[in-house]
Amino acid sequence: MRASQVFVSRMAGLAVFGPDGERIGKVRDVVVSLRVDPSPPRVLGLVVELATRRRIFVPMLRVTDVDAAAVTLATGSVSLRGFDQRPNEALVLGQVLDATVVLTESGDEVVVVDAAIEPTRSRDWVVGRLAVRPRRSRLSRRGSVRIVAWSAAQGLTLTDRQGTEGLLAVFDTMRPADVAAALTELPPKRQYEIVDALDDERLADVFEEMSESDQRDLLSHLDSERAADVLEAMSPDDAADLLGELSPDESDRLLALMEPEESAPVRRLLSYSVDTAGGLMTPEPIILRPDATVAEALAHIRNPDIPPALASMVFVCRAPTATPTGRYLGCVHAQRLLREAPFDLVAGHVDSELTRLTPEATLAEITRYFAAYNLVAGPVVDSEDHLLGAVTVDDVLDHILPVGWRDDMTEPGSGYVGNGSRTDDEAAEELGADRA
Repeated sequence: MRASQVFVSRMAGLAVFGPDGERIGKVRDVVVSLRVDPSPPRVLGLVVELATRRRIFVPMLRVTDVDAAAVTLATGSVSLRGFDQRPNEALVLGQVLDATVVLTESGDEVVVVDAAIEPTRSRDWVVGRLAVRPRRSRLSRRGSVRIVAWSAAQGLTLTDRQGTEGLLAVFDTMRPADVAAALTELPPKRQYEIVDALDDERLADVFEEMSESDQRDLLSHLDSERAADVLEAMSPDDAADLLGELSPDESDRLLALMEPEESAPVRRLLSYSVDTAGGLMTPEPIILRPDATVAEALAHIRNPDIPPALASMVFVCRAPTATPTGRYLGCVHAQRLLREAPFDLVAGHVDSELTRLTPEATLAEITRYFAAYNLVAGPVVDSEDHLLGAVTVDDVLDHILPVGWRDDMTEPGSGYVGNGSRTDDEAAEELGADRA
């Protein structure tokens, strides 16, 4: 793109041309994704009005050139579905301009009269600067307008512009890891409001993506009964990690409030050292009996609730199939299942030669195991051939990375958005799919 900085007010009404020179419509607004922190928001795309007066959304990745006369789009199809604004989005012309904000340094109230968007190295655009004027000088804009960084103004973040219900609507569209990161950016009062409003299953998913310190803080806000319910909804290994951070008395109290069938696997995990296979494993991998078919195994793997690492293989055991299982027979890799007939029995494709991890295996031994066998999951088997669970590579990474790494998590690629991004939608749109 030739332009290094473009003021949005100058884009209003610009003609939009396709790669073949055909006029598509004109720019009516610029859509940005609001954040919970004061970092510059990402520009998602343009609202373009067609000749029929229909307004559509055009992803910014489609734009190849912005100049004083026109906007040019790249080769590729554009969805003609009508524009529908999402809860985490703002229209620069329609909602940001004329908004009253407070300058962080001086505390002065000012009015936004324009916003400048600029490209980043990753091909994204962000709103980097604002043109503002003192609120008291409504009649004298000339000479009083000044340019400030987006982060120098307060009042334009997602938290400022959305109530709790609005934030919940935004969080509902986000991955748990993104919600966890966004939640930690909120003031404590707003954090507690969000936590109180989330259902147990969703809150458990979010807790699993938080640092230990954030987990402890938010768990202490919950009453004991609800804290136990959330722990029950968490995966046993994550619940054990969290309880291991609490005092023994508090941990025992919460375990006593949990349902016995939910607390039993957590208690088993707590009996092992946290840096061994027994302490790292999940007791709920995919376990099948030898008379199960390949089709049944693939159905389990396709379950969207199964993490990718656990879905990489199924474990074949004699009854009972709940851990600790009957005699462990071996495992079947997902790739092997894809190559076999659906009606075949999994017993006929078991890899019984793969080395097993003992529950006492150290973190260093587990790391070498994954590197030696090119695996992302491995069975943990006791001396009597009972499958106790499976260790996955993400469990190992959680313990290899420095303490508090989640607190320092930065934006992947062009930057962590932390408030619901259109990344997946934009990728689909680059392939010509409709705007979801």
